[in-house]
Amino acid sequence: MNEPQHSRPSPHAGGDRRPILIGRILGAHGVRGEVKLKSFAANPADIGRYAALQLADGRTIRFARLKPARDEFIASVQGVSDRNAAESFRGQDIFVDRTLLPPTKDGEFYLSDLIGREVRDATAALGTVSGIQNFGAGDLIELESGLLIPVAFVDSATDFIAVTLPEGFTAEATAGDREAD
Repeated sequence: MNEPQHSRPSPHAGGDRRPILIGRILGAHGVRGEVKLKSFAANPADIGRYAALQLADGRTIRFARLKPARDEFIASVQGVSDRNAAESFRGQDIFVDRTLLPPTKDGEFYLSDLIGREVRDATAALGTVSGIQNFGAGDLIELESGLLIPVAFVDSATDFIAVTLPEGFTAEATAGDREAD
């Protein structure tokens, strides 16, 4: 989930104070207190430039060092020197105060700004965004109904999210839901 993407007026202008998800700690690495880290920043290494980051459980962390490792990083967390302490961070989402991020440009938005917005295609309202998912193949907008829409289909996101879906996309999704019941 890279941030920013697509179109949305700058969140800074509207005074939105919600923090932005910028990464996730995947687990401990080694015995010296390092962690495996997945960055969601547009430039993944940028996660290391913030002095303090907030975890979903309320703790604040600082990275002393980041080393690239395949699609992730190995990070040293300040004040953590053993594997047991590093394990306490497993699965934690990492957030940055949005005021520390660069303002979005015209035609960009932060994915988290889509939550709560209505999604429409050319013919109808499809629902309201309840979350953003990524299972490895790209970002998906999750509607309250459970329908998942690839972010690649987003045309614009101003007062509502306009999408252009392939013909039959919603019919196939609805049929799949009925078969699962």
